Amino acid sequence: MVKGSGSASWSTRTIVALMVVSVLVLQAAYVHAATYTVGESNGWTFNAVGWPKGKQFKANDVLVFNYDPRRHNVVVVNSGGYNNCKTPAGAKTYTSGHDHVILSKGQNFFICNFPGHCEAAMKISVTAV
Repeated sequence: MVKGSGSASWSTRTIVALMVVSVLVLQAAYVHAATYTVGESNGWTFNAVGWPKGKQFKANDVLVFNYDPRRHNVVVVNSGGYNNCKTPAGAKTYTSGHDHVILSKGQNFFICNFPGHCEAAMKISVTAV
């Protein structure tokens, strides 16, 4: 019986150790995520289209959109929606004025869909590696 309980104890310790390592790996990925304020001190506003230039984004980085929700919003769109300033059906829309959006790997597109705003370059395209 002692032999069997020692084996069970080893298995429990192994499982606990694996769980701890898994949590540490997940936390390490989160710790390495950067937070970017779109438009810096100007916030999410007109002529934002050039803001991402020169920045290196990674998947799980966070974009913070600060704006007056009575005048703007943030809409996650596809490339067609970005290029044509059109909101696809079912697009995720943020309206809090202080939105945190986690980047997915690949291209991420955002527009303001208030009339004329996207056309006034209130849109950004961000590529996350």
